[in-house]
Formats: sequence, C-alpha cells, structure tokens
Amino acid sequence: MYQHFGDVVPLESLIRDIAELEDGGTLAVHLGIHALQRGYRAAIYTYNLRIFDPTWFNPTVKDFRERLLFQTTYRKDKKRRLAAQAYLEFLDAGGVFQFQDLNGRLIRSYLNRNVPILTGLSSTYLYGTSREMPDTEKDDDLRGEPCGHFVVLCGYELKPQKVIVADPYDENPMATGRLYKVKMNRLIGAILLGVLTYDANLLILEPNQD
Repeated sequence: MYQHFGDVVPLESLIRDIAELEDGGTLAVHLGIHALQRGYRAAIYTYNLRIFDPTWFNPTVKDFRERLLFQTTYRKDKKRRLAAQAYLEFLDAGGVFQFQDLNGRLIRSYLNRNVPILTGLSSTYLYGTSREMPDTEKDDDLRGEPCGHFVVLCGYELKPQKVIVADPYDENPMATGRLYKVKMNRLIGAILLGVLTYDANLLILEPNQD
C-alpha cells in the first residue's frame, strides 16, 4: 500500500512497529494507526458487528466514541476489548469510520481512482479450504476454526465482474502467484464473513494533501 503511493518502508520496520496480537497476526485498525502516524488519511469501512452496533452510525447519535469506550466495561472477551481500545486510538489519531452497504459500486469507487483497498476477510471462504486448528494451523474440518487474512484489492474487470487481488500468501490456492482474479460476489461474501475473526472491513489509505 505504501509503495503504491511512492512511500518505501522496509518490511522489517513494519513488522517491528505494527502491533501484533497474542495469538499472532494483527488487525486492520493497527495498520490504520500506523498509516495515520505516517501522515496518511485513513478510513475503515467496518462490518464487524462484534464491536460496532449499526445504530451508532445514525446521524442522530452524537456519542460514537463514548459508546465504543463504554462497551469495554461490559465485554469480558480479551480480544474484543483489545480491538475496541485500538479503535479508540484510531479515532483519536484522526481515523474515520464508515458503515454502508458493501457492494461492487463501493469497491469500484476507489479502484477507479487508483486507490487500492486493504481488506480483512475470511480466507477460509475466499479459498474454499478447510478450517484450521488455531494452535497448529493444520487443516481440520471437524475441530478447526475459520481463518482471517489480509489481501489488497488493486483492480477489477467489469465483464465478467472480477476483482484483481494481491495476496501476500505465496502458497495461496487461488493461483501460482500472488496476483489473481476473484468474482465480486465471492469477494464480498469473504469480506463479510471476516466478522468471525474480527476482520470484515475495508481499510482505505490516501496521502494527505496538505
């Protein structure tokens, strides 16, 4: 994402500076915080109903931040509390949250402007592969859990409606390389099912024009 905007950041630096979860991986909001600290504008379209209530995005609701904060007093799940705290940090750093229907028009509105989209989604659904054991990452269709993943959406074809995906996972089952095409409807399903792993979001980064 940074390189797309001519901002070269060593991978080792990113790994060191971006917060990591206890069970591995990170969240889109942590990536957004890092971008805000580098002077980017960052917006997250969220479909994560584990954290956000749809009614909070009603224009009449004036205490969005307070409601996000107060819910941490009721939630005992550690990962959910950590995620909520990160969302608060994102807000305080100038990040923006959006909540609107996820469809091809929304995705194309950014790709048409040459703005790539980083999305957290369900790789289990996207790849059509088995669920995995969290501690070993071994396939297990009976005891396994769905897996989350990040990919970058970097282009699309109108007919047929397919999105060009840049996938950092070398061994992805979708192609022999890191670049492949996915039908729009399958991609949308994978993004929405990312809610199972605290994903289900689009992260939009754009250089600050100031």
